Amino acid sequence: MEKKNFILRLDEQLYEALARWAADDFRSINGQVEWIIHNALKENERLPKPKVKKAKSSPDN
Repeated sequence: MEKKNFILRLDEQLYEALARWAADDFRSINGQVEWIIHNALKENERLPKPKVKKAKSSPDN
């Protein structure tokens, strides 16, 4: 899956709190932000539904 890059500006206190939380959970700051966003989307039922791949039917011989 391709990931998109974007710039996120945080004030110093928010960044430091996020860095401590990430360290407590053994994650990078980027990983922590991704985890927080994912959980917020999940809790609010905003995650996109997974795409269902249709199995190709093969003709019988």
